Amino acid sequence: MFALGEQVFGGFGTDVVGAIAYSAIGIALMVLGFFIVDWLTPGKLGELIWTHRNRNASLLLSSNLIGVGLIVVGAIWASEGNLVEGVVSTFVFGVIGLGAMAVAFLILDAITPGKLGALVVDEEPHPAVWVSSAMHLALGGVIAMALS
Repeated sequence: MFALGEQVFGGFGTDVVGAIAYSAIGIALMVLGFFIVDWLTPGKLGELIWTHRNRNASLLLSSNLIGVGLIVVGAIWASEGNLVEGVVSTFVFGVIGLGAMAVAFLILDAITPGKLGALVVDEEPHPAVWVSSAMHLALGGVIAMALS
């Protein structure tokens, strides 16, 4: 398939196939990230964000999605033009990153007062959500750099 794209369009064809492949993996990882955050927090995440306009839930999910985006960018950068290796490493490191974010959320919840999941769904903005969000972004960056 990759050779066909290169024969028909040259390097441009390979770039198009790569963009489609990385986009598909990135979207799949972001959807998985959505479900993980939904699982870790009480209530229905989609309803909290889109119906109730909950800022805490929006911030946590946004940081998760940006963290996944950092991992995808890191995987593309580290692949140095090797599309198959890049796509596989994007998926593998993306799953590792999502797992790390979930574990870090649970650890932070265990070592701090209250229930972090309950704070995320609270209608009032809470600083603890910023801490958890920063952790998601930092872990995305760490995993992205582990690729280099």
